[in-house]
Amino acid sequence: MRGARVADYRLIADRLAAEVAAGRLKPGDRLPPQRAFARRHRIAGSTAARVYGELIRRGLAVGEVGRGTFVRAARPPVDPAPAEPGGARVDLALNFCVLPDQPALLAPGLDRLVRHGLADALTPVGVRGTPEARAAVARTLARGGWTPDESRVLFTGNGKQAVAAAVAALVPVGGRLGVETVTYPVVKAIAARLGVTLVPLPVDDAGVLPRAIRAADVRAVYLQPILHNPLGATMPDQRRAELVDTVRELDVQVVEDAVYAFLGPDLPPLAPERTTVVDSLSKRLAPGLTVGFAVPPAHLVDRVAAAARSGGWTAGRFALAAATEWLTDGTVDAVVERKRVVALERQRLVRDRLAGFDIGADPGSYHCWWRLPDRWRADTFVAAAARRGIAVTPAAAFAVVPGHAPNAVRLALASTSTPVLTAALDVLAALAEGGPEDEQVD
Repeated sequence: MRGARVADYRLIADRLAAEVAAGRLKPGDRLPPQRAFARRHRIAGSTAARVYGELIRRGLAVGEVGRGTFVRAARPPVDPAPAEPGGARVDLALNFCVLPDQPALLAPGLDRLVRHGLADALTPVGVRGTPEARAAVARTLARGGWTPDESRVLFTGNGKQAVAAAVAALVPVGGRLGVETVTYPVVKAIAARLGVTLVPLPVDDAGVLPRAIRAADVRAVYLQPILHNPLGATMPDQRRAELVDTVRELDVQVVEDAVYAFLGPDLPPLAPERTTVVDSLSKRLAPGLTVGFAVPPAHLVDRVAAAARSGGWTAGRFALAAATEWLTDGTVDAVVERKRVVALERQRLVRDRLAGFDIGADPGSYHCWWRLPDRWRADTFVAAAARRGIAVTPAAAFAVVPGHAPNAVRLALASTSTPVLTAALDVLAALAEGGPEDEQVD
């Protein structure tokens, strides 16, 4: 009987899929509430839930928190990681923070490396790097009165690998890792490859809820308390204090992703004695010139280092030598100061061009979170923007639970010139002022 029930819900899902393929169910159509669907088809409510779950799994439908289940406007990407830049004329989906004159700023450091240190730069290096690199990174990562112990600084090829090493060290195969309900998409891919189960932790405007961690039964949590991606928000002091008390009381380890922290307020890690800080040069400098950093608590250094080595995630010597040059000669500091100014300018531009809409972001962030008007659904809006040559990212790309996401999109503000961004924001504002009924969806 159990096999028959499984077949039944899939057959019903097949029929609905055929309706979509034939155009009788169109992109944006809202499916009936599950109870109504169950009554109409004379099936149990649990079977209706499985039908809807199957449609979401196939990429034919999307559930939106508090709104229901809808036919998708487009099929989702296969890989949960962010897509590479596509054919859109304006890319507001990926954040490439590169200043126009950055190559000229970086060239002197590379010139010195080639002339005086190339022989050493071509040799292997371990996860602990070099004394010079550890000292430079410790100075760079210092914030809010916290300066990492140089002996605890570890190096990976990029920030993603630093996250992977931290998670692998803290959570065993089959273990549970708490993450915000919307989070950096690569964490989903990392967890899948490591055999780790992600446990979604509800958030409010102040960030993750401490009571959610209490209820989650997790060994560790992955958080972005400063300039959260995608929400763009920084956790306020009271919530930070509540979270610190919670993780200390429950003996929960923290992986704090600080990749955007250089643009935010000067705050220390949440609970340094139980927090592994992960960071990189990808946003400070450029995605193609990156080294990842992990700074675990003293008692976890060896475990994180072993995870980085076993995963093949250690940094290359040349990249590490170049990074050390730029960190010690003031280049990184100069680039960071310029980027902070640009980020502030672009957030002011967003507040001006999207005035009246529900926008969330820290004033210093390079991205913002746009809660769309009720007349729009996120994937329909993304498809409409794409037809105008503008790529934006739907909330579903960041949702831990597939098919269940807020009705929002993230705008990345770093990858285009100011005039192009201004024009794109004007187009998106006009689009949002209208409605999907004005759109012709293929």
